[in-house]
Amino acid sequence: MLQNSIHYGMHFLVIIGIAYLYDKKHWKKAYLILLATMLVDADHLLASPIFDPERCSINFHVLHSYWAWSIYTLIAIFSKNYWIRLIAIGLSFHMLTDTVDCWLQNL
Repeated sequence: MLQNSIHYGMHFLVIIGIAYLYDKKHWKKAYLILLATMLVDADHLLASPIFDPERCSINFHVLHSYWAWSIYTLIAIFSKNYWIRLIAIGLSFHMLTDTVDCWLQNL
């Protein structure tokens, strides 16, 4: 129960703060973009079973790999484009959230 609260709290609530810090004037639009980055979970559809509560998604699913996460982070750091950077931040934070979930699984 606590693990789910932390996981979904990070996915839905913490990103409100990220959106606000990223763009105080247009934080609602930024929040929607950050929510949309959860579409990265589409790579779960390639797994069998699609959902396994015991499986850590980090480095299991292709878009959740360390390589992909590295690319998301580099884009977040170096991109000059407002929207591309925000998407990369959202993807990187999604990976962090899933990493925390994996740590909590192993407690």
